[in-house]
Amino acid sequence: MHAVHRAALAAAAALAIPSGAGAGSTPTSPTATAISTATATPTPTATAAVAAAPGPAEPTDDPVLSRLLSESLAARPELKQAEAEAIAERERAPQAEALPDPVLSLGIQNDGFDGIQIGKMETSYYLIMLTQPLPWPGKRGLRADVSRLGASRVEAGLTRARLSAEADVRRAYLGLLLARDRLALLGRLELIWRQSAGVARARYETGEGAQSDVLRAQLEQNRLRQRRWSLEAEARAWTQTLNRLRGRPLEEEIATARSVRDLRLPALDAPGAGVADALARSPELAAARLGEAQAEKASALARRDRYPDFTVSAGLMPRGSLVPMWQATVGVTLPIWGRQASAAAEAKARATAGARGAEAVDQVVRLRAEERRLALATLLDALRLYREGLLVQSQATSESTLAQYRVGKVTFASVLEANAVLVADEDGYLQALADAQRLAIAAAEVSLDPAVVAGGGTGGASVPGAGAVRSAGGGAAPSGGGAAAPDASSSMNSM
Repeated sequence: MHAVHRAALAAAAALAIPSGAGAGSTPTSPTATAISTATATPTPTATAAVAAAPGPAEPTDDPVLSRLLSESLAARPELKQAEAEAIAERERAPQAEALPDPVLSLGIQNDGFDGIQIGKMETSYYLIMLTQPLPWPGKRGLRADVSRLGASRVEAGLTRARLSAEADVRRAYLGLLLARDRLALLGRLELIWRQSAGVARARYETGEGAQSDVLRAQLEQNRLRQRRWSLEAEARAWTQTLNRLRGRPLEEEIATARSVRDLRLPALDAPGAGVADALARSPELAAARLGEAQAEKASALARRDRYPDFTVSAGLMPRGSLVPMWQATVGVTLPIWGRQASAAAEAKARATAGARGAEAVDQVVRLRAEERRLALATLLDALRLYREGLLVQSQATSESTLAQYRVGKVTFASVLEANAVLVADEDGYLQALADAQRLAIAAAEVSLDPAVVAGGGTGGASVPGAGAVRSAGGGAAPSGGGAAAPDASSSMNSM
């Protein structure tokens, strides 16, 4: 139990917000700060075993993303709310440790009802008494420890809010880049279809082709217009999401000069490295360990409550012209009704529940880290296949099929199929790049959501726009759901 408490105190120290932070301060990347000196100093072993403070965000050489991140972290009301709640919770510890307020009693004792007898009768006097309740030694310290650990749990929630706020911006920015890249890809497809339509029209005018080929080409061009509207709406939705995250007018334009292809691919960590990093930085795990330590402190306090509390009173009784009297008393509570035993049993059960809860969170953190590593390894293999074979082969197949259609060696259906495979591979490559970035964002966020990768990176000619890294609880929800992804599944369907 003592080891758990020391570990939880280490987590509290790592997750504590700066003491000067206020509700209106600008949030920054959380760093480790020392917790109140009233708590115990963690041992090196316990410190290594507990969640440490998240490190600073990975630097980015994209000035647009850097600006969006700084503006969002400064403007998010959810962060200011979490900071204010953490500060408010910290102020509870001094209240819990303080002595109860003394009681001042004023009174009079008089003999008979014929008049004030003070100074005439020895038993008539004024009364001035001060009473101070005194808890049993150790109770105040335990109450303060319970309150401090509760405050540290709230600060772990603040760390989660900061991590998720940054991840919201990164996901939304990635979504905007992907939507604009797919619009550019759609422009390429439009050019291909104009060329195909021109060839079909030329063959029809010379009597070598069928009118249905011309009509089909025109049909595909009209479908492209419909898909463009859908992608443009998706890009606007991501722009609005970013503007909401940074407190700007929703329709304000955001200029981007980067492509998803320009983003650096995340590296595959050595086995176990991602798990160790997640265990060290997970706010949920830190909060669970703090909750376990808090429950143990509450259990110790419940056991200490079996001992009585005291009251000390001192009084002065002026008697007018007579010599004044004084009195001093000591009172003690009698814990005889069994309430303390039930409270101790309750606290012990909560401590057990806290330990099991921390164990469960530890397991989930490990699982999610391994899921992300496995998904990233699969994506990196798929991306290598795209670069080294699929993209080049599908481009060559499309050009060759169109050339053969010009001379009547293949049907127009072959042109349709070749064009569809080309764009599906191009779009699948973009989706796989985006999925890899989403996994990196989730790792930096230490997300507990499942790492479900869309099919774009795992199948050469899969349906474009099939989705993103989805989670059961919504990866961006903890900080307000600011970067909930627009549904891209139908944006370029059957391109």
